[in-house]
Amino acid sequence: MSSTPWPFPEIGSLASSLKRRAGRRVRAWARKRQGKDPATATLRSGRVYILPTGIGVTFGIMTFAMLLGSMNYNNNLSFVLTFILIGIGFVAMHQCQRNLVGLELTFAGADPVFAGRSLRFRIAVTNRSRSPRHGIRLYAPDTYSDIHDLQPGESRVFVLPVATGARGRLTVPRFGVRTMFPFELFRSWAWLHMDIAGLVFPAPAAEAPGPPPTTAAHGHRQHDARGEEDFAGLRKYHEGDSPRHVAWKAYARSGQILSKQFAGADTSSQWLDFDGIAGFDVEQRLSILTRWIVDADRRQEDYGLRMPGAEYEPAHGEAHRRRCLETLALFDGGAN
Repeated sequence: MSSTPWPFPEIGSLASSLKRRAGRRVRAWARKRQGKDPATATLRSGRVYILPTGIGVTFGIMTFAMLLGSMNYNNNLSFVLTFILIGIGFVAMHQCQRNLVGLELTFAGADPVFAGRSLRFRIAVTNRSRSPRHGIRLYAPDTYSDIHDLQPGESRVFVLPVATGARGRLTVPRFGVRTMFPFELFRSWAWLHMDIAGLVFPAPAAEAPGPPPTTAAHGHRQHDARGEEDFAGLRKYHEGDSPRHVAWKAYARSGQILSKQFAGADTSSQWLDFDGIAGFDVEQRLSILTRWIVDADRRQEDYGLRMPGAEYEPAHGEAHRRRCLETLALFDGGAN
């Protein structure tokens, strides 16, 4: 005997669809009403919204029921208790909304990460008022910051961890700040539309072919720990060279930054070439190059990078690593 399926799954799906549609309309309305926010924004009372929470709705229903009972039985003590609760509700509503008004929010950057890790956006929140602010939290789709209190004049950096899945520039078109202080009877919030973005490097390949062979770089001193027996001349300064080996006298005469070379300080370097990796698609090539760069940087070796439209001479150091990985992250070469 077959039974008719219970219609609740269909009702739930319809409710979710209506909720998403309503959410998109509300977000579009808020963006049109508020416009784009600068890098530092101060919350005004006109953009702070407030609604009762589930606890607040229950509190309101119970208080209204108590009011009806007081009127029915004409009980003075019941009237007193009911009006005290009503007063507490109005005070909580006012304090919840005022808890956000006047806060100053500033985007404080986000350090690049490899794809698959959380990109941590830093937002500095400053309380410039004379009263403390309690229970402040930032949020974005599917993520929340920790909850913090702010004393008068205090500034604190909130961190919004955002999951990453692909390389490139990750933007957060909108984030919010909210509070439920005091008593969690009301939820007050404000939306901000800032240009906040972070960089996501390609994930290093778990299994990559061996890197290209290294070549000797005679007379090029790579690290301070290596030999520097005899002065062998000057060469063009490379990013990552030690400041102790800059030829300052030559710079004073010519205005050109040069580095000293020392005989007996041979090092090795290698070229990492995008077009030299065969048998892989674009994203796999970028992951392999990322793995080679990470490994070469860990071994403190010089390496150069050749990409379609970009080339970086062999060097080492954090600035060189960052420049190469950023090129990989933003590479737009289509699929091969």
